[in-house]
Amino acid sequence: MTRIDDINDMATLRAHIDALDQQLVALFAQRHALIDRAARIKAREGLPARIDARVEEVVANVRRHAVAAGLDGALFESIWRQLVDAAIAQEDRHLKGDRS
Repeated sequence: MTRIDDINDMATLRAHIDALDQQLVALFAQRHALIDRAARIKAREGLPARIDARVEEVVANVRRHAVAAGLDGALFESIWRQLVDAAIAQEDRHLKGDRS
């Protein structure tokens, strides 16, 4: 793995950013698949798509991890609230029988 301080030109830096973005998208795809699985489990257990306590737990965890990593906790809280809202909509579609 290349150390950040060893990157000396924009082309190399951009290539590293692009590769990291690809990895992030792959991780989001895994998260998406887990949300599909959560919807199936919730359907079986009669749970709603949105469980407010869990939403707040997820957001608090991300904010804490962001701050611990030296990042802007408020920014990541905002991003994750959008991500969680999309996941809840995804689960809700499954719970209503719409797989699209």
